Amino acid sequence: MRDTDHVREIGLVLEGRETGRDSYVTDSWRRCVETYGMDPTRPDPAYIVTSDQFREHREQSERLIATARSGLQSLFRQVAGQNYVLLLADAKGICVDSFGDPRFEDELREAGLYLGADWSEERAGTCGVGSSIVTGEAITVHQSDHFGFLHTPLSCTAAPIRDTKGELCAVLDISLLRSPSPKASQNLAMSLVLASARRVEMANLMAASRREWVLRVSTSPEFLEVDPEAAVTLDGSGRIVGMTTGARRALDPEGARNLVGTRIDEWLELTVDDLPDLMRGRPTEERVLRHKDGRGLFGHAIAPQSARSKATLRQSGDDLPGVFSSFAGSDPELHGMLTRAARLAATQVPLLIAGETGTGKEKLVRMIHMHGQPGRAFHNLRCAGLAAFDMLDNAAPGTLFLRGVEDLPDAGQDALLSVLDRRTDLRIVATTRIEPGSLADTLRDDLFYRIAGATLRIPALRHRADFDWLLERLLRRRSPDELRLSPSARAELKSRNWPGNIRELERTLDVAVALAEGSVIDVPDLPAPFSAARTALPPEEDLEALLAACNWNMAQAARRLGVNRSTILRRARKAGLVSEG
Repeated sequence: MRDTDHVREIGLVLEGRETGRDSYVTDSWRRCVETYGMDPTRPDPAYIVTSDQFREHREQSERLIATARSGLQSLFRQVAGQNYVLLLADAKGICVDSFGDPRFEDELREAGLYLGADWSEERAGTCGVGSSIVTGEAITVHQSDHFGFLHTPLSCTAAPIRDTKGELCAVLDISLLRSPSPKASQNLAMSLVLASARRVEMANLMAASRREWVLRVSTSPEFLEVDPEAAVTLDGSGRIVGMTTGARRALDPEGARNLVGTRIDEWLELTVDDLPDLMRGRPTEERVLRHKDGRGLFGHAIAPQSARSKATLRQSGDDLPGVFSSFAGSDPELHGMLTRAARLAATQVPLLIAGETGTGKEKLVRMIHMHGQPGRAFHNLRCAGLAAFDMLDNAAPGTLFLRGVEDLPDAGQDALLSVLDRRTDLRIVATTRIEPGSLADTLRDDLFYRIAGATLRIPALRHRADFDWLLERLLRRRSPDELRLSPSARAELKSRNWPGNIRELERTLDVAVALAEGSVIDVPDLPAPFSAARTALPPEEDLEALLAACNWNMAQAARRLGVNRSTILRRARKAGLVSEG
């Protein structure tokens, strides 16, 4: 295109007449003249920032450059033979990293396809990087779409890169010094730059998400683990704290809300407790997510690498493996049990998990399965009334979960033994609501010793030292951040005996959230306990655990048991129980 033709087209734009340009090009040309006072005929060289300024921009982008460099090197290898140049510009349009053929270094520098070049619209006029920054979209600015006449030989395709909060942090650009005339010739470049920007965002999110769950999403199970389309990070309550650009398209295609700060169950039929089921070890085609609008997606969950604060680590010792970190807060007894569970998970040792109803036995079983050998099946059987195990004759190797093994009738015990004799590739994990010692009186000896290789005990809720952590976690799943418990309501909940354990606490909070009229849940919003009957005093070791859970507050322990404080004090003195603190 001749210089005069280009100027004439810009003049037509300023007069408001059609030129066949895309709307963003037309708008950009108008801003270049009317806002920035630019002249397309002036042969301004590329603007290169000073060395000090470049150093400052590069230092601010150092983390992003390190995250993106591997992916950009891979992209450059794909296009190097076609004379493309890659630029990574920061949010202000300054080129902080580049890949190009060193044989054309002088030509690239002159064209501004070089480190330190300012490609903001204000400096360079209509261009790939600048237009992508202004519009927030992926764009191809092809030849005469450029405002400055010196840039009209170029074809630049750029895509924005956003941080985990959805804010623009960089632009990835792929450019040609001289390109074929049709704009459609750059369709492949657009596909490549979009894919690379998505992968950079994914790598950035993974690097910044050591302490949160990551949920990666894809519309196809084949690419779920290797190249997912989107991802979000979730805190312990299931609230979205980070995202990639693709997450908005996957979860909120209408773009009506900001995803960060919302709960994942507002978008998907999913809670944070379901995430272990979406980890590796389960076929990808079975990891189906259901969107609230009915769409089906596939999900891959990655557990936190470290979910505890340094203060908690000082109290509890080494951190728990990611999948177990969501089970408990700062509770030394639970931490010890979960550490044992993590070590046993990778073995074939049969496990017996004991605990009262509602303490989370099934959740622990699923965590053990997910932390074990990958690719194995999970068979869930309720033992009550179960007399035959024919369904296991052709079952895939994996975990055999026996729920409520104390309820297994005599015929079922015989049938199970027969199966275990034939199927040595099934690892038994059983749960029981009764004491393991009593279970030995319920089951046949030869069966009891086949399933009770190691015993893990989950303490009752009234014995847990992390009650406040659990209470906040359950409340956050059910309510916005502004809904909170009054001190009296919190004290009331902490004083209850909780015979139904976590399941009872969950139902209590469901009612309280529904009844609360303001931003505070108070005592009148709490349903009455299921039973007001007094609880018999526990044996000495259970009393000590209860006192430890109550931080040796005698009054609180007495309220949990429905007895007088003096009774607890007298019993503790008789047993010689004293606080170690």
